[in-house]
Amino acid sequence: MLVRERIELLEQQNLSPLASLSAKSRGREREESPCKYRTAYQRDRDRIIHCKTFRRLKHKTQVFLSPEGDHYRTRLTHTLEVSQIARTIARALRLNEDLTEAISLGHDLGHTPFGHAGERALNAVMEGGFRHYEQSVRVVERLENDGKGLNLTWEVRDGILHHTCDQSPATLEGRIVRISDRIAYINHDIDDAIRAGVLGESDIPDSIRSVLGPTRSARIDLLVSSIVENSGDNIAMAPDVLNAFDKLRDFMFKSVYENPVAKGEETKVEGLIQRTFAYFLKYPSRLPGEYKRILESEGAERAVCDYIAGMTDNYLLDVYHRLFIPRSWEVKGINFTD
Repeated sequence: MLVRERIELLEQQNLSPLASLSAKSRGREREESPCKYRTAYQRDRDRIIHCKTFRRLKHKTQVFLSPEGDHYRTRLTHTLEVSQIARTIARALRLNEDLTEAISLGHDLGHTPFGHAGERALNAVMEGGFRHYEQSVRVVERLENDGKGLNLTWEVRDGILHHTCDQSPATLEGRIVRISDRIAYINHDIDDAIRAGVLGESDIPDSIRSVLGPTRSARIDLLVSSIVENSGDNIAMAPDVLNAFDKLRDFMFKSVYENPVAKGEETKVEGLIQRTFAYFLKYPSRLPGEYKRILESEGAERAVCDYIAGMTDNYLLDVYHRLFIPRSWEVKGINFTD
């Protein structure tokens, strides 16, 4: 018996009847020979971790633009926190931890530079709009691996697509990632907001703290426990916990996500991204070589959108500086600007 087959047998014996078994995956768009040692979902997880887009997440904004300090979250650390929370829940519910991890690690691959401010900026100029969850699927299907994509299983792609949109994922593992994403970002954004001096722990209303707990760690523990204790054929929380959690989210929107002090720099992102978008739309031949195939097959707007969405914060700033900021030059030892 191969190692993979042994793992698949253990899944069948030990996981919940509600779990998504690796051996029963709906498969990939392109058929492949199975790996000797890894299940289909383990293989997907590894492909995501090793792809270039995943590495770039470490230089993409989570909430605070260009923060001064080493301990603010980035899109990568957010992804890892989502994975940790989701895996804990999946393990406790005897669901497929490998599938849960793969969806968690891939769910934000399509996020723009400068967080949701960048997403809004692209959404305003892209015909048909721009949504990061759809772009995440596009990354794994169309953009990575020199245009061949990662050829992930249907279940992983479904979980990535539906982690934040109106439709619910088809698998319980995907639904775990959906709620774990919210648990992670609300709680770590509170932590970052406190670090930034935007709010204090005591600013959270007592009606919320009395239910969810007085600290980030206590809240995450309570939320995870409530999911484990209340989930069956769907992923659920106790009603009072869910109500308090929804109120905490509303509080964060009013206090942080829409706070003019915390988000004041975001107004600059719109011009930064949209001016860069307009430039490459006018001069698409100046796109990097790997986007030429998108240009030829899907048009300039799609190619420019893919290029900008894949940028890190600093790379976008470098490109903008190169395109629009005058450079110094030298004549007989005297510096000028062009």
